[in-house]
Amino acid sequence: MAEKKDAVVEKGKNKKKLFLIIGAGVLLLLIVGGFGAWYLLKEKPAPEEKKDPAQQVPVPALNQQAQVGPMVNIDEFIVNIISGDAAHYVKASITVELTSIEVQAEVEQRMPQMRDAILLLISSKTYEELQDLQGKKQLKAELTDKINSFLQLGKVTSIYFTNFVVQ
Repeated sequence: MAEKKDAVVEKGKNKKKLFLIIGAGVLLLLIVGGFGAWYLLKEKPAPEEKKDPAQQVPVPALNQQAQVGPMVNIDEFIVNIISGDAAHYVKASITVELTSIEVQAEVEQRMPQMRDAILLLISSKTYEELQDLQGKKQLKAELTDKINSFLQLGKVTSIYFTNFVVQ
């Protein structure tokens, strides 16, 4: 009879162990499932957009009666550009608008530096980059930054392409 009692007690212990193991498994599944649902359903942060320098180029409104600064023409130049299939070049003339009349003398004095920077910058562009409006706006922004890096008395406020041919 003692053997029967031991067998009944052992069966009860086995059932308790099995119940604890199943309960722990269910609890673990609930925790993992809850974490998975939280991870998958949480709102993802919006990726930071890279600021395009071309978007920061000031484009004057046609009907705007703003004050126009002094202008300096940069003579026409021809530059070979990067291209994989054939030889391409850019023929362009540029006019820069300045912040003040004092800067005009500095710009004329630094014209060789400016022309060199413009030629190097344009020659680093590809044919495809200079075909669309966005590429030209980006070029204007980069030219403005580059020219402003030379100037000490004032700044370039706008760049205007008075002639621009990509062939």
